[in-house]
Amino acid sequence: MATVIKKGKIPNKTIKIPQKNTKGKLRKEFVLEGLGCANCAAKMERNISRIEGITNVSVDFMRKSLALEIEEISRTDELIAAAEKIVKNIESQVIMKEKMLSKELAKEKVHDNEEHAHNHNHEEGLNKKELIQLSIGAAVFVIASIFEFSFWMEAALYIISYILIGGEVVVQAFKNIVKGQVFDENFLMSIATIGAFSIQQFPEAVAVMLFYQVGELFQDAAVNNSRKSISSLMNIRPDFANLKLGDEVKKVKPEEVNIGDLIVVTPGEKVPLDGTILEGKSMLDTSALTGESVPREAAVGDTILGGFINKNGLLTIKVTKEFSESTVAKILNLVENASSKKAPTEKFITKFARYYTPVVVVSAVLLAFIPPLVISDASFSEWIYRALVFLVVSCPCALVISIPLGFFGGIGGASKNGILIKGGNYLEALNNVEMVVFDKTGTLTKGTFKVTEIEAFNEMSKEEILEYAAFAESYSNHPIATSILKAYGKEINKSDMKNYEEISGHGIRAEIRGKQVLCGNAKLMEREKIQYDSIDTFGTVVFIAIDKKYAGHIVISDEIKEDSKMAIQGLKSIGIKKTIMLTGDNSVVGSKVGQELGVDEVYSELLPQDKVEKLENVEKEKSSKGKLVFVGDGINDAPVLARADIGIAMGGLGSDAAIEAADVVIMTDEPSKIVTAIKIAKRTKSIVMQNIVFALGVKAIILVLGALGIANMWEAVFGDVGVAVIAILNSMRALKVKK
Repeated sequence: MATVIKKGKIPNKTIKIPQKNTKGKLRKEFVLEGLGCANCAAKMERNISRIEGITNVSVDFMRKSLALEIEEISRTDELIAAAEKIVKNIESQVIMKEKMLSKELAKEKVHDNEEHAHNHNHEEGLNKKELIQLSIGAAVFVIASIFEFSFWMEAALYIISYILIGGEVVVQAFKNIVKGQVFDENFLMSIATIGAFSIQQFPEAVAVMLFYQVGELFQDAAVNNSRKSISSLMNIRPDFANLKLGDEVKKVKPEEVNIGDLIVVTPGEKVPLDGTILEGKSMLDTSALTGESVPREAAVGDTILGGFINKNGLLTIKVTKEFSESTVAKILNLVENASSKKAPTEKFITKFARYYTPVVVVSAVLLAFIPPLVISDASFSEWIYRALVFLVVSCPCALVISIPLGFFGGIGGASKNGILIKGGNYLEALNNVEMVVFDKTGTLTKGTFKVTEIEAFNEMSKEEILEYAAFAESYSNHPIATSILKAYGKEINKSDMKNYEEISGHGIRAEIRGKQVLCGNAKLMEREKIQYDSIDTFGTVVFIAIDKKYAGHIVISDEIKEDSKMAIQGLKSIGIKKTIMLTGDNSVVGSKVGQELGVDEVYSELLPQDKVEKLENVEKEKSSKGKLVFVGDGINDAPVLARADIGIAMGGLGSDAAIEAADVVIMTDEPSKIVTAIKIAKRTKSIVMQNIVFALGVKAIILVLGALGIANMWEAVFGDVGVAVIAILNSMRALKVKK
């Protein structure tokens, strides 16, 4: 497609920048020790959100955490107490502890002696006492099944076996009913198995409870393994820092180190804090932050970030940021809180589960009593059994556990590749991207300017042209000026320069060694009525005139990143409808970059506020469900990043503005990672949809077969815990992302 070149206009209006951060609210986060039921977590979230004065409640089952925002800060203690009461009512054994927001997920400790309201410890599996009890119950069940006893003896053995295997399930179900918590897995399993006893299906009642408990054990192991896998992805928190005090080195916590302190990092150690290298050189493993396997060389004067691993050299580093403000702390906090921003699919499943179980339970009651009343030869025992199948399969845990785990896995897999996605909502939104809008400088180009061409006229040499330009630009910090001074490479004696004048939007006028020098853009030449050669080139052109005569020009170019073209091609290959570039550069430079990369449209000569206006105009072209992405460097593009459906910041390493402003942060400077992010999002959504279809499909089949009298309670238990285990294992695939 041919590139369309469009010039921007400066509007005479104020641009309102939407604020993504909530102000005037107190955020609190708590660890929920002993939380083991995904359905209960959903109930906690729903009930706490009803407390007046508390907003944005998120209970994360995978991280076992509760995050909430308090509007009425004066009532903080009262509101937290109300939230804790709800937690205790739903899960009496859960301990709610406040947690530091920057604390690493992997460092959260789980008490080995935690009891769980569902009759076992979901974090560590069944403890030794419970395993022995389950084994004895299973042995009694086998004896009762193999040997022939009288009816009452057989019934007694089955009852003893049932109490040993599932007694605590029944007790907990009774406690929950007293608290008003009815439709949970304890209640469903208790009613189903006690119902089986009532119609004298003793072996099946005990066997179903045994199968359920063993299935729960496997489910707990799968969830626990998932937690560990996700935690290990972000195992970048440094454990200590070697603080240099004179000639001594003391091992301290990273939080104890202050700005300006010196730390020593030996080969093989993790860099604990952000800083500047004062002594030594080494190769750094940056893979934990960037996902890049190739080590990076670092030497004196280079910036180094916490989380990097020092491969081979001894480094002395001057700390530039406290640990709480360091890049590694910000990344850990970002990833930890990502799951609090739930995807629409996740919210739907939570809402669906709220209604699904009561509907199935009511259906079971109707199935148990209506057919025997209207069908002449139907027996109550037969239809009650069919109803019990409904009860067993009605627990929605497979969906409530596996869907959030799928999104969390996708976020974890992306972070392993140097892509930080701030929430499941953004991960899901990436599935619907129709247009991608890029900033040019620092995003598609390297943002590092250098002199690429010098032309001299009227008996001037190239060296003289560069020297006059360097003198004229010596007072400026602009990247163009810096590149000219770097190319000149000599010391500037400013006493040789007089009558220095900066002409806004045009350039510089100065007297250098008795000569009148003009240095600036084409507008300056036209303003001073100097004839010059018009240049059509990729870079920025600086024209020089001496004593009112054109002397030559210097071309400063910004290099295109190596994989920018591949990124544009990759986006088109995965179905992105349009790619657009916004730049403050002139139309000649904008058009050449756009044509080289294959961008569909280019808007040039834009100020930051113009970019917001252009983005709003472009947004009108997408469909109602489509999403618009803006990709910028995160420093100068905060207004546009905030305005886009999804803001992606490039080069997040060391850039606080990038981490704060964007919804997705690419930790390297590679635009091609945007394609990777979208592919990860699509794969994650595919896994989530597989789980939804599989879980609901199996449950629907068992419900139909159960109503027809074909499926028994064994199949129903598989439809509960078996499906949950398979869905959890499938969700874990989201963690594995190919490079």
